[in-house]
Amino acid sequence: MPRFSVIVPAFRVQAYLHACLDSVLAQSFKDYEIVVVDDCSPDACGPIADEYARRDHRVTALHLPRNTGLGPARNAGMGRAAGDYLIFLDGDDTLLPDALQTIADRIDATGEPDVLMYDYARTYWTGRSVRNVLAAHLDEGGPARFRLTDRPELLRLLMVVWNKAYRRAFIEAEGFTFPPGYYEDTPWTYPVLMSAGSIAVLDAVCVSYRQRRRGNILSTTSEKHFDVFDQYDRVFAFIDARPELALWRPVMFRRMLDHFSALFASRDRLPHHSRAAFFRRAAVSCRRYRTPGAPVPRRAQLRHGLLRLGARRTYQALSGAQRLGGRLRRGSAAVRRAVRGAALRAHYRIQSRLPLRSRDAVFAARGSGGYTGSPAAIEAKARELVPGVRTAWICRAVDAHTVPTGTRHLVPGTFAHWTALARSAYLVNDAAFDRGLVKRRGQVLLQTHEGTPLRTVGTDLLDRPAAARGTDFEQLLRSVDTWDFSLSANPHSTLVRERAYPSAYLTLEYGSPRNDVYHRTGPADVARLRETLGIPAGSTALLYAPTHRDYRRVQQPALDLERLVRVLGPQFVVLARAPQLAGPGGHRAPHSRIIDVSGHRSVETLALASDALITDYASLMFDYVNLDRPVVLHLADIEAYEAARGTYFDITAFPPGIVARGQDELFDIFATDHWRGSRSAQLRAAFRARFCPYDDGYAAERVVRRVFLGETDGLPLPVPSAARRTPSALPAQDGAGAGVNS
Repeated sequence: MPRFSVIVPAFRVQAYLHACLDSVLAQSFKDYEIVVVDDCSPDACGPIADEYARRDHRVTALHLPRNTGLGPARNAGMGRAAGDYLIFLDGDDTLLPDALQTIADRIDATGEPDVLMYDYARTYWTGRSVRNVLAAHLDEGGPARFRLTDRPELLRLLMVVWNKAYRRAFIEAEGFTFPPGYYEDTPWTYPVLMSAGSIAVLDAVCVSYRQRRRGNILSTTSEKHFDVFDQYDRVFAFIDARPELALWRPVMFRRMLDHFSALFASRDRLPHHSRAAFFRRAAVSCRRYRTPGAPVPRRAQLRHGLLRLGARRTYQALSGAQRLGGRLRRGSAAVRRAVRGAALRAHYRIQSRLPLRSRDAVFAARGSGGYTGSPAAIEAKARELVPGVRTAWICRAVDAHTVPTGTRHLVPGTFAHWTALARSAYLVNDAAFDRGLVKRRGQVLLQTHEGTPLRTVGTDLLDRPAAARGTDFEQLLRSVDTWDFSLSANPHSTLVRERAYPSAYLTLEYGSPRNDVYHRTGPADVARLRETLGIPAGSTALLYAPTHRDYRRVQQPALDLERLVRVLGPQFVVLARAPQLAGPGGHRAPHSRIIDVSGHRSVETLALASDALITDYASLMFDYVNLDRPVVLHLADIEAYEAARGTYFDITAFPPGIVARGQDELFDIFATDHWRGSRSAQLRAAFRARFCPYDDGYAAERVVRRVFLGETDGLPLPVPSAARRTPSALPAQDGAGAGVNS
């Protein structure tokens, strides 16, 4: 008997059915069967189902003699199902990787509940994926199993069949089946949840819910939407037949009114000539099933009252007035924004005519983020060395807490922000300031950049449209022309940037200030960082930090981290700095030894806390070798990456460590300890000598003395690599780095 029966009804989904079935067959969890129900589909759904059934014994193709609709098709699938749990998946949707394993683990952990509810993400034809906005209701805190009365807020979630797993014995004992009709989910999901003896939740996205541009039956204009009345008749009949469920009547009444209101308000559901009839039917159902008691938001109370009274014209007038009010509010907001924008521009022009403040310096990092990177290292050193300097940091209000005491915080787009840009003598950034900036005579602009470039940048992207993504090269060059100094970490960066960003600036080949911390942090500080991040004592921490893929609209994880930690064994943890690993909408890392650090402000902190780095094409590798710790490159898609983005040299010919061209090869590198062997050390030393010749802990001081103090002689010279101390040694760890499980 399989653990899961995955039931897939198929009707007019030939374009999507392959992806749907492949998403199940690719699951790491293998104890399942698939029942594909061809609902007499006029397209190729039937032959596709037969093809998969021939290829895999776990797939059953069931062909119905006539089209019955989604509900009866699911019933037919249940009749063939033999699994412990039933999972329903529509033919145009897909399971996320490892979804079945995650579901199985949660079922085991919660003691085989009657129903397990999990999450989904809406996936649009553009590739954009958005998690369910009510995901917070799936919080796994509290009792592992419960009844609906303990967590009635679960009824706010989308009441569909495919975001739950159902214990088949419970479904059969209760005799649940699907009715025919458009809204067949309604009289299934509500009765199932009300009757379940035990429910559990899983805070993980398991289903990709495809949002088709056209063809979704529930978005089709049709009188078939009148089916919703019959389905609520079934829900109330179910409640009336079971007196113990009477407490749910007010809740269902409220849900019904909300559903009717949503359908009537949607302009693409009901034909115009049938809207009056729909409203009358809704009023009849409201009067028939009226059961006060469920709380109704104030803004919905009048609408519900008009619906019960059948006052359609008043209802429509109210809705029209609300829409008009919304448009007026949006218009008013647009006017306010335009007026404020004009006022800011006028303010900036006035401030630009006032004298520069010779002691003021403004700093920022990419995206107006928090206090980080080379600009932060230079800002701290300027406060230490420059007499009377007054510094300010541009960042969003949410990141203001990262700005040190004594440094002014500026919110982008405020009058104070534009005053600082107009009056400050020094401007420092690792990206570009606001395009409205007009650099004044006497202002000094220092561009620190974000690291050593491996991938193509600047004007070198002109012939790479996939990577350029609509870059305004004229604006780019206007920004470059404002640079007085361009900071470079090594000769490679100097040569690349002077070609990719052509202008008259002066290159300062001083090293990378953001790497100073690697040479100035001791083992005790590293131990505190590891404790703060939750790294267990004695563990070996691997920092996984891949880079963005220009050739993909949707970023997908390139490495199966759950499998990696299983292979490595209990002595290892993974610090995952990759937003795409979170899946659609950002669901949590599912394994206890995967620590999600995607939102961590400081990559330097993560590097210091880790024992080794796994990356691909990220510039972090050039910084990380300062620590003299192992680097492993996972380059499974190097041909596609180089074709889309381009690289300045062959990283496989001159890598910072061992290279894996696939996932299994990477696992072998760790299983054999090759990741930290003598060859790894040799590669790392050569890489460090080439790309970190000036990183000695004094880069920020060299920059401040040259740019802020005007010193050209007597700058602290880079310490020869042979004479440098071992940077930021890890604290002694009992048992760290133990062998891995093969």
